[in-house]
Amino acid sequence: MVEQITAMLGLVGILSILCQWLGWKLRLPAILPLLICGLLVGPGFGILNPDAVFGDLLFPSISLGVAVILFEGALTLNFSEIREHGRMVTNLVSIGTLITWAIIGCATHFIMGFSWDLSMLFGALVVVTGPTVIVPMLRSIKPKAQLASILRWEGIVIDPIGALLAVLVFEYIAVAADPTTHVLHSLVYMLGIGIGLGASAGYAIGIVIRRALVPHYLKNTAVLTIMLGVFVLSNLVQEESGLLTVTVMGIWLANMRGVDIDDIIEFKETLTVLFISGLFILLAARLDSQALLNLGWQGIALLCVVMFIARPVSVWCCGIGSSLARADKWFLSWVAPRGIVAAAVSSLFAIKLESQGLPGAEQIVPLVFLIIIGTVVAQSLTASRWARFLGVKSGSSQGLLIFGASKFARALAKVLLSKNVPVILADNNWDNIRLSRMDNIPVYFGNPASEHAENAIDMSGVGRLLVLSPYRQLNPLVTFHYQDVLGKDKVFGLNNNEGNSARHKLSESYQQRLCLFGESVSYTRLATTMAKGGVIKVTSITDNFTFTDFKRRYGEMALPLIYLQEGKVKLITEAITDLPVGIELISLLSAEALSDTQLSDESKAKKVKEAKSKPADNYTDSDS
Repeated sequence: MVEQITAMLGLVGILSILCQWLGWKLRLPAILPLLICGLLVGPGFGILNPDAVFGDLLFPSISLGVAVILFEGALTLNFSEIREHGRMVTNLVSIGTLITWAIIGCATHFIMGFSWDLSMLFGALVVVTGPTVIVPMLRSIKPKAQLASILRWEGIVIDPIGALLAVLVFEYIAVAADPTTHVLHSLVYMLGIGIGLGASAGYAIGIVIRRALVPHYLKNTAVLTIMLGVFVLSNLVQEESGLLTVTVMGIWLANMRGVDIDDIIEFKETLTVLFISGLFILLAARLDSQALLNLGWQGIALLCVVMFIARPVSVWCCGIGSSLARADKWFLSWVAPRGIVAAAVSSLFAIKLESQGLPGAEQIVPLVFLIIIGTVVAQSLTASRWARFLGVKSGSSQGLLIFGASKFARALAKVLLSKNVPVILADNNWDNIRLSRMDNIPVYFGNPASEHAENAIDMSGVGRLLVLSPYRQLNPLVTFHYQDVLGKDKVFGLNNNEGNSARHKLSESYQQRLCLFGESVSYTRLATTMAKGGVIKVTSITDNFTFTDFKRRYGEMALPLIYLQEGKVKLITEAITDLPVGIELISLLSAEALSDTQLSDESKAKKVKEAKSKPADNYTDSDS
């Protein structure tokens, strides 16, 4: 039996990684391969029966996994960030959530015949979208930057809000199902335990992090184990209150001042990917395919209500008074795929409700999976065509993500932003990020190749990556990561391979991308030029001032970087002898070039002045 459990755990782990890889390769939400894999190894071929294999360990495993998922999601719920991302996002995650919940809850009651309690629970479970399904979809659709930002931030923020709503409804049902308790008294007591213990634990962990009471290498592990301990303690004090406790705990930490949780979020996201993948395969393997078929026309009708009534009504109500056009609202009305949070939380709640003998509880899981399958499949296949039909697809992405926020990178970013080219600077040096913010440059603090960056960096309109950092160990990681995201021909770096030691030799495929601004240009050269008074200058190349004139004026001490032509950004990656007219050339000029030019200009001005004054004097003499 032990060997069988070990083999099944290994199988689930291998399959989860393969499904994640397949989703990445096909640019599809990983939830689709995970779902198909779970159905195949479970009800399809009967290879995996989670209940038989794991027995009494199954429910605790799911429970702890869901706790980690909800805590990680709650860590991203920063209220100040919600306000920063516009009125539409705020409306969708507040008013829109309530509208969607009400419509789906009522439809479930009348179509499926569930009790009002169970109907409202189902409605709360399927209001969430989630970044794990939205982000891959946006990469393939490529809508306008504003629409992509709205959908991405809605997915990030609504995860913990929807989960919190579902937990509250479930706790009401759990209390009401017990005939020996007074519903209102027990609900207030449960909420008091969940909110009170969650807030207290969140504050205590925040103090520990702020004062560095644990060493850095123990911080992530300590937060995880404390969170799980608080989850268990909360359930011991008041049954079913643990999920609410960890959600409140994460929200408190996310909004506590002076607490750096970026490392924790990145660590939890790594765990969450593991839990999401493994849990989803196990949950799909538990699914009875016959139960899906038994939903019949009622299930299809409810799916249609979710996609064609609840979402459009929510979007159009939230869009009142916004600057969104009709086409924008119709696009947002179609894109709202459900994700892993709905599947994980519904499976956990269904197990608990079935143990209490609540009628209809056994239909919750297949119904949630039907909504997930229907929304993800239908919208993944049609959203790109719908965006093209509505005319809301973005044009060619001319924006730049720059890794490294040095003095040179900041100066370059300021010039590009002044020319309406989107730029984001990413760096894990806080001083560089602080100086960038002082210049009003959009920034990301941390490793841009991390899972956290994938959700936090708004890549709308960004089509290329420039690696301008001095971090030799991190540069290849960032380069290869964004080659997968943007394409191999969209990532460029500086040739920093200045050492001749064999152990520092780089792979040929990586070296091919180290051609930014020319093969001889390194980070050291750029930094030295800027330190000695160099500036980044924009020069218009015209018929009257050609590139030949530019070279004659500034000589070899000018380094051409980028030129703008008809709204497109052209990177210079090799030595150039000529450039077309009608462009704006952005170049790095050394202090010597500027000095020589200034002297030359002063000399020319002096000669012109002398030439003008001489005829005037002659005229005066003859006149007298």
